[in-house]
Amino acid sequence: QVQLVESGGGLVQPGGSLRLSCAASGSIFSIRAMGWYRRAPGKERTLVAHITDGGITNYLDSVQGRFTVSRDNAKNTVYLQMNSLKPEEAAVYHCHTVGRVVGGRLEPYWGQGTQGTVAS
Repeated sequence: QVQLVESGGGLVQPGGSLRLSCAASGSIFSIRAMGWYRRAPGKERTLVAHITDGGITNYLDSVQGRFTVSRDNAKNTVYLQMNSLKPEEAAVYHCHTVGRVVGGRLEPYWGQGTQGTVAS
């Protein structure tokens, strides 16, 4: 199993910033793409940002230019820097990866999520 543990959520005012981190651990053989999804109350889970193991990134259109996804392959950690946050972006942010444990097959994994609240 690959365990994903997120951190960095919290409460910020509109226009503020949060930096999320997600560390993968376990008997990891390889980690492929890593990304962040969010689920706001009453809404479906949405891909926010994605980064391949080669560093190619992809963003939800509405966050382009404000959010930055990055990763540290040596630490099996992915980050999401979120700037100029809007109230409607308050959500639980989940880390996601596709990885393989030693002796295992490639599988998707999810973190428990970290709450990001944007309010005055």
